[in-house]
Amino acid sequence: MRILATDGIDKSAVEKFTADGFEVVEKFYEPAELGEALKDFDVVIVRSATKLKDHAILDAAKGSNLKLIIRAGVGLDNIDVPYAKACGFEVRNTPRAAQNPVAELALGHMLSCARHINISGYTMRNGQWEKKAYSKGMELKGKTLGIVGFGRIGQRLGEIAKGIGMTVVAYDIFHVEGIEEKMGIKYVEMDELLAMSDVISVHAPAADGGALINKENIAKMKDGVIIVNTSRGANVDEAALLEALNSGKVKAAGLDVFMTESISNPELVNHPAVSATPHIGSGTKEAQKMIGTELVEIVEEFAKR
Repeated sequence: MRILATDGIDKSAVEKFTADGFEVVEKFYEPAELGEALKDFDVVIVRSATKLKDHAILDAAKGSNLKLIIRAGVGLDNIDVPYAKACGFEVRNTPRAAQNPVAELALGHMLSCARHINISGYTMRNGQWEKKAYSKGMELKGKTLGIVGFGRIGQRLGEIAKGIGMTVVAYDIFHVEGIEEKMGIKYVEMDELLAMSDVISVHAPAADGGALINKENIAKMKDGVIIVNTSRGANVDEAALLEALNSGKVKAAGLDVFMTESISNPELVNHPAVSATPHIGSGTKEAQKMIGTELVEIVEEFAKR
């Protein structure tokens, strides 16, 4: 089989595919060229940079050698899954690898926001010793964490947060049977979560109905709340968040994802109460190897059919 990895994959996966007798091509194609290129491959592996939402791209590859599309990561919002399946393509992802690194990054942003780590380090590098300004941080122990989206990543963050003494509640449109008893984490309705949480961390797919964290929902939150988003940029209304940061309604925000994969909102990114990272949620050596392992498992299983 021929495998196209448009956004790169871990070296260990390439080596295993090669040992299996598969040909791996690592090459990024612009949208205008991608559909035609896909015809020559049995499998395409994409990450965030490659978008397979344009029907023209999928139509061009329909009826060709291409049979399997894999998203090397959790979210599938850069792929029109129903249309891809209608074209005869199987669509898979690698859900296991991202749960721990993304949860750890979310915790890192929570700590950075609570203890002013980002801004105090920045001012020190600018020659300022602002001890008094940043000596009134907030401890996370004893605070309530509201997790919006309680899948693998949300559950892992819940485990970690409970370990440092936080009370954890969760909102999700799907309830995993037995999870409340197993984890000791209660499902609540969205409005209840917004009202009771000191910290809110978003781990949901991009919502069709618009941003989950919007002006209306921010108004329902506690004054001085911390908001963390390591899911999808579309889940947070950036203008509403910036307004709330400036007014003090939101104490701080930890953001790994944005509306665009670039600094298109410098006022938000450079805000002194924002801890920002450039979409590095699953960016650990361990996660990339795990993603590679999952990719190999999926392709090997597919090849045996």
